[in-house]
Amino acid sequence: MTQPGTVYIVGAGPGALDYLTVRGYELLQRAECLVYDALVDEALLNLLPRGCDRIDVGKRGGQPSPPQAEITQLLVKLALAGRQVVRLKSGDPFIFGRTAAEIQALREAGCPVEVVPGVSSALAAPLLAGIPLTDPVWSHGFGVVTAHNPDLLDWPTLAHLKTLVVLMGSRHLEEIVQRLRQNGCRGDMPVAVIRWGGHLQQQVWEGNLLTICQVTRGETLSPCVIVFGEVVRLRRYLGAQPIQNSKFKIQNSITPSPHHSLPLSQKTILITRAAEQSSAFADLLSDRGATVVDFPALEIRSPSSWAGLDGAIAALSTFHWLILSSANAVNFFVDRLLDQGKDLRALSSLKIAVVGRKTAAVLKKRGLVPDFIPPDFVADSLVEHFPEAVAGQRLLFPRVESGGREVLVQEFSAAGAEVVEVAAYESGCPAAPAPSALDALKKGQVDVITFASSKTVTHTVQLLEQGLGAGWREALAGVAIASIGPKTSDSCRELLGRVDIEPAEYTLDGLTEAIAAWASASSG
Repeated sequence: MTQPGTVYIVGAGPGALDYLTVRGYELLQRAECLVYDALVDEALLNLLPRGCDRIDVGKRGGQPSPPQAEITQLLVKLALAGRQVVRLKSGDPFIFGRTAAEIQALREAGCPVEVVPGVSSALAAPLLAGIPLTDPVWSHGFGVVTAHNPDLLDWPTLAHLKTLVVLMGSRHLEEIVQRLRQNGCRGDMPVAVIRWGGHLQQQVWEGNLLTICQVTRGETLSPCVIVFGEVVRLRRYLGAQPIQNSKFKIQNSITPSPHHSLPLSQKTILITRAAEQSSAFADLLSDRGATVVDFPALEIRSPSSWAGLDGAIAALSTFHWLILSSANAVNFFVDRLLDQGKDLRALSSLKIAVVGRKTAAVLKKRGLVPDFIPPDFVADSLVEHFPEAVAGQRLLFPRVESGGREVLVQEFSAAGAEVVEVAAYESGCPAAPAPSALDALKKGQVDVITFASSKTVTHTVQLLEQGLGAGWREALAGVAIASIGPKTSDSCRELLGRVDIEPAEYTLDGLTEAIAAWASASSG
């Protein structure tokens, strides 16, 4: 009988990876299956190991979503199958997280459960907006409620609180204001509505009970945290300076970067790489002061069949060279080699050629050193600069299942080599665009969108059409398009009509430096 797996119910915090607990970070890195909510920041998904199943069960207002009973049954099913499951919830699992039912069902089924706390948006959103919930003069305490169903709340009691924090109240703001006024709250009581607290696109609207509905009219407020009380006034001293929008104060409260002197400070950059591959590039950009938003346009997964690769691994001794043109090819090939019961000694008779320093670095991490790297870091220069005649040689080329560059195979074959192509992995288009990235584009907050392959260009267009409809081109009108190299640039020109940034060196480091140079030139 299979031993039940453990379900870890983890609080994801308010948004950014910075606010995830260390325990949550560790669990995500070794999860076998992830069951996650709608408001979980997609950057957290980058921590998952390759092969981790991801199941989105998020509840979105006004949209179809799995009922709680179905989610609970899913967790029990996964645990009984022996899976190590992370149930990732926005904020803290025990604050309006419907966690009790999940724990009870898992324990009744004999499945181990661990609950990991998270930072609730009720606490984090006001803090990140510069609003303290307690103050020696204005507030000796505060209350937190959910306004999902206002009729369930004790409004006479809530109206007497010095500070009230309301979650899930965007659709009922007018009713909340009316209930508080009916129960004795003054019309000039300060109010702040904090949308997407802890995210790049965090916004704060300020007003009072008389004006807040006018201030926010026509705005998209969900997801938001609403703060009522005199402590909101402290924001002018503790938060950023407000700006004027019409006759009301509306504050976009993204905290200015502490790296204001860096070349990419004040710049927001969209990364379209696969979620599990974006962190290194994000670090390069962040180190230069950029704010980075993930817009995954690739999903890296196993090929439809392992038959070709398994056959090649069984016949490794018949090949002269192993050609690896990407980090994905390295990892999937080595992983499959080990899965077949072999180790690196099976490659002793082969020479290895890789494209790019990044691929070479990943290969080194797997315990191997390449025999050849072409000087231009692109696949097309591999044949031209190959260190020996290839006529009569047998080359093994593990590659992406669809959409790879045919020119490399054609040129090697024309030079007399026998090239055996096998599918080592597949890269497909994600099912849906990242909501936070779409929102940033719609609000004009993005300065640069980056592309590291032609596939990311194609898939980005598909995702933008899906998420923004016919107006997707307008959303990119003021956004610089950055391409890693000539082939990707060709796709950008074909599908997007232009390329604004292309590095001299076709690597992520080169692309980062080119973006920094563009930023300096555009600001000068």
